[in-house]
Amino acid sequence: MAGDGYLPLFETRRAKGIIFYRVFAVPVFVCIFLIWVYRLSHIPNERDHQNGRLTLWVWIGLFAAELWFGFYWILTQALRWKRVHRQTFRNRLSQRYESELPGVDIFVCTADPKIEPPTMVINTVLSVMAYDYPTDKLSVYLSDDAGSDLTFYALMEASHFCKHWIPYCKKFNVEPRSPAAYFIKVGEARGDDHKSQSKDLAAIKILIDGRDPNAVDNEGCALPTLVYLAREKRPQYFHNFKAGAMNALIRVSSKISNGQVTLNVDCDMYSNNSQAVRDALCFFMDEEKGHEVAFVQFPQNFDNVTKNELYSNSLRIYSEVEFRGMDGYGGPIYSGSGCFHRREILCGRKYDKETKIELKRENDSKREESLLELEETSKALASCTYEANTQWGKEIGLKYGCPVEDVMTGISIQCQGWKSVFCKPERDAFLGVSPTTLLQFLVQRKRWSEGDFQIMLSRHSPARYAHGKISLGLRLGYCCYCLWPPNCLATLFYSIVPSLYLLKGIPLFPMISSPWLIPFAYVMFAKYTCSLAEFMWSGGTALGWWNEQRLWLYLRTTSFLFAFIDAILKTLGFSESSFVVTEKVADEDVSQRYEKEIMEFGAASSMFTILSTLALLNLFCMIGAVKKVIVGDGYVKFYETMLLQILLCSALVLINWPLYQGLFLRKDNGKMPSSVTTKSLVLALSVCTCFTFLY
Repeated sequence: MAGDGYLPLFETRRAKGIIFYRVFAVPVFVCIFLIWVYRLSHIPNERDHQNGRLTLWVWIGLFAAELWFGFYWILTQALRWKRVHRQTFRNRLSQRYESELPGVDIFVCTADPKIEPPTMVINTVLSVMAYDYPTDKLSVYLSDDAGSDLTFYALMEASHFCKHWIPYCKKFNVEPRSPAAYFIKVGEARGDDHKSQSKDLAAIKILIDGRDPNAVDNEGCALPTLVYLAREKRPQYFHNFKAGAMNALIRVSSKISNGQVTLNVDCDMYSNNSQAVRDALCFFMDEEKGHEVAFVQFPQNFDNVTKNELYSNSLRIYSEVEFRGMDGYGGPIYSGSGCFHRREILCGRKYDKETKIELKRENDSKREESLLELEETSKALASCTYEANTQWGKEIGLKYGCPVEDVMTGISIQCQGWKSVFCKPERDAFLGVSPTTLLQFLVQRKRWSEGDFQIMLSRHSPARYAHGKISLGLRLGYCCYCLWPPNCLATLFYSIVPSLYLLKGIPLFPMISSPWLIPFAYVMFAKYTCSLAEFMWSGGTALGWWNEQRLWLYLRTTSFLFAFIDAILKTLGFSESSFVVTEKVADEDVSQRYEKEIMEFGAASSMFTILSTLALLNLFCMIGAVKKVIVGDGYVKFYETMLLQILLCSALVLINWPLYQGLFLRKDNGKMPSSVTTKSLVLALSVCTCFTFLY
């Protein structure tokens, strides 16, 4: 119990600049409101000019788009209004509880040895085995959903190598503790060749038994428990993707080690900070506030991000701004990797302010089963029929029925009264591999956004399910992510219609001499200036910010569009959920172009067809507008009436420069496929021609 001399294990500080940001946000909202007023008070008359009826509907469409943009901007303020920073005190934790630290079970999941190479997986396993934590309280589990022989034998080799690696790391205080990442730093390298073979029956092998007195490293110190798991998978039983693998891990680990705290990491997300476990425990074991904390989420960072973040992969705004904002309202989302959970809560324990979960390690009872018997009895927990007629996937473990099972699980836990914490130590806790091609990036974000939107349409919607259960600010924060896909409609409208009307010479925004231009100009200037300042304050570059704006445009017009359609179809029962594993390896020439920050188009995709068509349409509209100025009304008159449309179309042309290069200027294998170029040219020219002559 906390006494008068109580010193907390962590502290929470309010982020700097919040008052300034709130003052800045007020006039932005006022101007957004004035834009809505302008649209409603200047509705065009059908008799004003030719095709007046069409212009009227376009005006209504613009109002709807601006209404959505304004509404969504208001949602995003919840992520910035109450940001907090957390600091842990690991020395206090050690002084009080070093002999009573809880058991920690670490889960590493892999699904495909071809796109998630076993060498990468094993490096992640070794990095978490080498945590600065009592080894008798540490257990590491590898879930191999492919049932790969190669992965199993690689893990078996790792069980021997760790006898040398772990004492080496601790003796010389090595960071990071992934062998590959460490040896790259010192100039060494190595590689494998391999094949895989899937299995149907569950396979469990305890490669290192931490309770065995003979399980020691080459210096005589105990080793952590190491377990291989390949759960049973059969065609007639739906296996629920990663969520199913995680639930199998929870059950099997409860039989073998039953650590009171669990950590799950993606197979490419190696430990970069050997103290991360102790950071997490500072939140769980704090005497005053720890009993409220269900999970501690660390940010996802990547070690292959280019200087100017070609594909906006650093996620820096999420980790430096948005997750801190959610933390101020009760905790961030559970984002799937790098997250520590209390086992009891993950297994369905409800919040009770009168009862505290005791994390101090109890004396382990002596195991009566032999190792072989333990492996055999644990197999039943990983069978494909175990969950039938149970609450697994509903009230127990990770939730089923959504590609982002982590987010849905997190919001369910928070709605039971628990809180979560966002922890970002000075040294990144985990480092992973981010997509190295544009298509990988778009497909990955399509899965994320589709899953989030499915949550919004499901019974776990933060707008309905969470009402009265979590704070309003946290609900709005969740809605920001769950409403990613609907942004596609407003963005597509704004990316197409104003440019076509520029080609026709019909203004859709206030003239330069009109006072109504001010709110439009202010919102544009304030929003992007704030975005740039936020990005650079978070450690980014100006070019990195520009790349991020490009990627947001690409996401909203492709990934979010497909996610929007697919989520609605799945909600209506016309299609089933799927899970696409992001490829973690790339060809050498692709990697070289990525390192040079040259955008990769190389494959034919409907997403690329949409992007190319939109880019070419805006280019043709800009060329047509320039021609109209030269041979028609003259520059001054055109400029006075069409300024905002000129700026919008010009920005869209400028931001698509890498795409024009891929379409027409590049000769390497990463250029846009000729089939995509041809289709896009035909589509863009057809739309511009039809609009010009028919309207």
